[in-house]
Amino acid sequence: MEEERPRKRDRIIKGFSKLLKEDKLKAVSEYIENPGEFIALLKGFWYSDTEKQKQFDEFSENTISNFHIPYGVSPNVVINGKIYMVPMVIEESSVVAAASAAAKFWGDRGGFHAEVIDVQKVGQLHFCYKGDKEVLKNLMPEIETALRTSTKDITAKMEKRGGGILDIQLVDFTDKIPDYYQLRVTFNTGDAMGANFINSCLETFGHTLQDYFLRRGENVEIVMAILSNYTPNCRVKVWVECPVYDLDGVDEHLDGQGFAEKFKKAVDIAHIDEYRATTHNKGIYNGIDAVVIATGNDFRATEAAGHAYASRNGHYESLSTCEIKDGMFKFWLEVPIALGTVGGLTSLHPLAKESLELLGHPSAPELMTIAATMGLANNYAAVKSLTTKGIQQGHMKMHLANILNQLGATDEQKAAALVHFKDVTVTYAGVEEFLKTTNTK
Repeated sequence: MEEERPRKRDRIIKGFSKLLKEDKLKAVSEYIENPGEFIALLKGFWYSDTEKQKQFDEFSENTISNFHIPYGVSPNVVINGKIYMVPMVIEESSVVAAASAAAKFWGDRGGFHAEVIDVQKVGQLHFCYKGDKEVLKNLMPEIETALRTSTKDITAKMEKRGGGILDIQLVDFTDKIPDYYQLRVTFNTGDAMGANFINSCLETFGHTLQDYFLRRGENVEIVMAILSNYTPNCRVKVWVECPVYDLDGVDEHLDGQGFAEKFKKAVDIAHIDEYRATTHNKGIYNGIDAVVIATGNDFRATEAAGHAYASRNGHYESLSTCEIKDGMFKFWLEVPIALGTVGGLTSLHPLAKESLELLGHPSAPELMTIAATMGLANNYAAVKSLTTKGIQQGHMKMHLANILNQLGATDEQKAAALVHFKDVTVTYAGVEEFLKTTNTK
């Protein structure tokens, strides 16, 4: 029997990164059953403006198209007495609606309050030293002077903007890994997220530290030099508060006191149970990430910092907290969030630039408060739904349009479905059955 020829997907594509974009697209399309349709679809998402498309292609590598995510806005968000129109980039149904509803509710009760606790960012130089640790500790003042001197050219502009290197600490980890130490360095990077600035300083520190010990006739091994995305001292606190009686009517079955107590209990559960806390905090990041993405910032770094901070007490817990005291309901979120408003995609991505303009050209600390506010807004809306009518009723109402599109409903069928499901719980099976039985063609 003739041996079966290998399929295209079983072959290694050599030199893929060097191919022209059209050739990359053609090579990838061979993995698809209908390559012609695939190529046409992906090309349909290219910008007709070739310069703009070239700019997007250069944001990443091996690009063959653009992936669009809805860009929405949450209006009338009141933070510290200032009204914002907040851009949110997210594909999940009900997130923008929930944030907007929460913003309206709390806007009538004094709005959101926010404060930036600090803006310190962290970098680490990881190294191994086999010498006497007491000698190393005693040399630190001299070493720090050498490190700061070696980075003067890098830090000069940042220092003019009020930033720079704040502190350099020696951390001894030799009880866990033989001979291993780190220099933990804190930075103020102003309105920049500052990753490149921090990494440039740290790599220079590595060369300087090696040279310093070579002059002493000793060696250090530089393991790595890199910023940390855990920024517990680059942190913001956002809160809402009102008299408990102001919550009357939120739940048709409970008065304000009853609703407040049930709401607090749901938040308390997320403090003791990591299974609930994970979903609880995911809801917070629905709001935070949407703003972070819209402004061209790094949502992966933001989430990593938050989840690490949620584990700071030895177990994973809620990032938000609720309190009822002296007749007052207070709900707050404290979270590390390192953002920038200059440099990187904030300056290059055309929509990121417009997002910042929409927000009134905020400083980095102000943007921190805006993103955290949307996290608290979504968290409030989610917990409110869970403790009252349930999450599915509102969520599936928002998801109805997606289900109708998946099932290929006509405009007439969509209109009829919106009427039918006004007072009926939305499920995929229910929508499918409705389309089968409706007389609307």
